[in-house]
Amino acid sequence: MKQVIYLDNAATTRTRPEVVEAMIPYFSEYYGNPSSVYEFSSPCKEVIAHARETIGRSLGAKTNEIYFTAGGTESDNWAIKATAEAYAAKGRHIITSKIEHHAVLHTCEYLEKRGFEVTYLDVDEYGTVKLEELKKAIRPDTILISIMFANNEIGTIQPIKEIGSLAKEHGILFHTDAVQAYGHVPIDVDDCHIDMLSASGHKLNGPKGIGFLYIRTGLKTRSFIHGGAQERKRRGGTENVPGIAGLGKAVETAMATMEERAAKEQELRDYLIGRVTAEVPFVRLNGHRTRRLTNNANFAFQFIEGESLLIMLDMNGICGSSGSACTSGSLDPSHVLLAIGLPHEIAHGSLRLTLSEDNTREEMDYVVEKIKEIVDRLRAMSPLYEDFMKKS
Repeated sequence: MKQVIYLDNAATTRTRPEVVEAMIPYFSEYYGNPSSVYEFSSPCKEVIAHARETIGRSLGAKTNEIYFTAGGTESDNWAIKATAEAYAAKGRHIITSKIEHHAVLHTCEYLEKRGFEVTYLDVDEYGTVKLEELKKAIRPDTILISIMFANNEIGTIQPIKEIGSLAKEHGILFHTDAVQAYGHVPIDVDDCHIDMLSASGHKLNGPKGIGFLYIRTGLKTRSFIHGGAQERKRRGGTENVPGIAGLGKAVETAMATMEERAAKEQELRDYLIGRVTAEVPFVRLNGHRTRRLTNNANFAFQFIEGESLLIMLDMNGICGSSGSACTSGSLDPSHVLLAIGLPHEIAHGSLRLTLSEDNTREEMDYVVEKIKEIVDRLRAMSPLYEDFMKKS
């Protein structure tokens, strides 16, 4: 296999060796069903309890407020659907934003077909929710506000504490999709007045197929998967013990290394952004310049198609994306880029590069040089670019 420079960590991350090592015993050595009463299942019960405690501590939450799921999409669905069902007698109005992940947007669309009303908030040019618009959108029948902690495409971090305070002030439940942020930035659910929080293991060097939903004590959120008595009767099904063991280890490692990791990623990110914006003409950085995830760089290049850029980067051993991994098969421009005001033709020329602590400055130099070469080549074939240059 050719050498790869992997810059798509927002899509998924490499599972760390220590995480794999933590999972292995629960496949074939300690393979008992955690719901069984015999002693052979005790190690499985213990590793689940330990992972729950680790995650609870990482958020300033209670252990019994952590519920394991199959990942961020399930957690988002659970938080929104079950809340809507449980609180429908109080109201049928939900507030979210236009730049949420489709796990939230499509769930809200599902509820709209069942009689709920959803307000989709605009964002500013950096992708930040406008607090004044949020205040105006709140109604007596509003039961839930769901705003992501940080955007998966452009990396902008939302004013979560202020949003949580507004929700608490009005007696509204607040859910945040923290899939991109958890394990990368500090989060305290009490300080931010968060009632529900979604996270996924494979975004923080853990395994795929495992995540969790934090649900604050006292919420009457209903069960999401009916079956056995697992997860305190709120999510039936035999627990994914190896996945939970891996998630617990990934969280433990992420929390211990967060500060050092973020500093390295931010230095590389700023170096990459600085070179691209200085050396490639007709490019813009999408998202907030500083209030963004430390590993996220999202560019829009005029006069080119992002898909062609991605293919040619791949031919040079560079993995990037044009937006959310969940919509990679779509030919439509990113809903996030359209929401921040980019016209279709520019939104089509987007490139998202998301770094990890494993990347190096030498890799960034190589990536920049390849971007410059490829953008020049694509623009040389563009009639739009030719017309633009003639008129300049």
